Amino acid sequence: MSGSRPVGAPTARAADTVVASGEDAGAWQTLRRGVQLSPRLREGIGGTLALAVVSTVGGAVVPVVVQQTIDRGLAGSAIDRRAVLVLVLASLLVVAVTAIAAYAMKVRMFVASENGLADLRVNAFRHVHDLPVLTQTSERRGALVSRVTSDIDQVSLFMQFGGIFFVVSIGQALVASIVMLVYSWQLTLVVWVCFLPLVLALRSVTTRMTAAYGRVRRSVGEMLSVIAEPVVGASVVKAHAIEERTQTRVDGAIDANYRRQVEAQRLVAMTFASAGLAGGLASAGVVVVGVWLGVAGQLSAGTVIAFAFLVSLLVGPVQMATQVLTEAQNAVASWRRVIALLDTPADISDPGPLGEPLPDRPLDIAFAQVGFAYPGGPDVLRDVDIRIAAGRRVAVVGETGSGKTTFAKLLTRLMDPVRGQVCVGGIDLREVPFDSLRRRVVMVPQEGFLFDSTLRDNLRYGRPGADDTTLVAALNRLGIGEWFGGLPDGLATRVGQRGESLSAGERQLVALARAALADPDLLVLDEATSAVDPQTESMIGRALDGLLQHRTSVTVAHRMSTAEAADEVLVFDDGALVERGPHAVLVEQGGAYARLHASWVVQSRLGREVSA
Repeated sequence: MSGSRPVGAPTARAADTVVASGEDAGAWQTLRRGVQLSPRLREGIGGTLALAVVSTVGGAVVPVVVQQTIDRGLAGSAIDRRAVLVLVLASLLVVAVTAIAAYAMKVRMFVASENGLADLRVNAFRHVHDLPVLTQTSERRGALVSRVTSDIDQVSLFMQFGGIFFVVSIGQALVASIVMLVYSWQLTLVVWVCFLPLVLALRSVTTRMTAAYGRVRRSVGEMLSVIAEPVVGASVVKAHAIEERTQTRVDGAIDANYRRQVEAQRLVAMTFASAGLAGGLASAGVVVVGVWLGVAGQLSAGTVIAFAFLVSLLVGPVQMATQVLTEAQNAVASWRRVIALLDTPADISDPGPLGEPLPDRPLDIAFAQVGFAYPGGPDVLRDVDIRIAAGRRVAVVGETGSGKTTFAKLLTRLMDPVRGQVCVGGIDLREVPFDSLRRRVVMVPQEGFLFDSTLRDNLRYGRPGADDTTLVAALNRLGIGEWFGGLPDGLATRVGQRGESLSAGERQLVALARAALADPDLLVLDEATSAVDPQTESMIGRALDGLLQHRTSVTVAHRMSTAEAADEVLVFDDGALVERGPHAVLVEQGGAYARLHASWVVQSRLGREVSA
């Protein structure tokens, strides 16, 4: 189909399974790319810059008024009160206009930056879900979260405050320099000679700042990862009494971030102090040379005094510009990390409107010479060739590492095969739009993940907008209405973070009910009954019986009782499909399945004897 990858074409083997740092991109390249990714940052930029120009004029008004007042209003023996009054009123008017322009500029820049960076945050968050499974598992969760949250926050802070101050500071410095040149080119030369060493050193300092703030942003991501893990796994930390070891690890990450921050701030302090030193030298030079020129009759007293004001007007913006420049390096480092995230290829691409939706009929399954290997590793699946008729209940069994879970992930397109095709309903899954695939094919993982909300909200992930009557009816159809009736607040019961207010078995019941509400045509399950009590296991069994009726199902079976009840069993060993057939036939053949089943029977008997 046009616009899609050719059917059966091999997918990339995800050579870059870790999100890049993006540190190889230059500052201007990063800024251009960042603005391309956030086009709303440019909204009304012309008007905002015009307001910025107006807002810088007010700063130069005071020195000019001082000069004119001294040279005209106070010249001679009589004070020209009318001239002084006119000058003061005019300066007040200009300052008022300047303040209004500065307010309008700030509001416009704030709105534009929030709009642009909100788009960037949304796109980055969506892209995290589009990343390859390998990338998601190899990248630490805290590091991914920091790119979408704190890194974009850093860019936002710079755009809303640093960007404004930088524009205004540059404008004020430019205006002050122009007024200086009008008054005296000699004193202007003195001022800029004092600032020249600082300007020349900035390039080298900026390079060091870029590297320093790159290390800061990485350390922030690492710190968030280290802090988040023991918070989520607090029960494990307590159960194994590893609080001290965990705290040592957290302290180390915090200390590493502290050292990176101090290293960067030392450079900030150096540039800020250097700007102050240059300003002090410039003020002293203006006084000395100005008095000398005044004595020679080349400058008036008002001009010399005005020049002193202008130097102050120049020093402040230069110091602010150096401060903002350092913050810009932090923002650029953050922007690089976000851009690197967005540039990480999503190897599971959605064909969208160009794709072919699944047919409106019961779904069959076909694996055609399918092979899969993780980057740099051996084949996990090899030449899997199988067809499963629609409406069949299939169990997949095998030793740990045999490839059965990979088989399930390929079937639900959490990953794409390196070789061959996976077809559902006669269509290669790479050609099926995500909305059609996720609506018709649902996977229930081994651990039912629940969100920190109510039971009602978690069930509605299966069918958004379902009313309470529909939700309760689904629970009753699965035979778990009695369990539901025992909940303290019914559908309003809060399940806690990751569903921790419920037991593992109860979380799995909710996951099955959620899948039933989705009403898929193909259901893929990673069975999870090995760690639940017999009563909950019985409820899960009844729920599964109700859920699997009249639909195609593939269950990664951890217990042979599931395989016994299946229409057909697929047996994997070392990445290859070695046996298939009904339970009774496979047991009679005495092959790999028979050995697995016999081992399970012995273990089950021993478990019952120990329990007794």
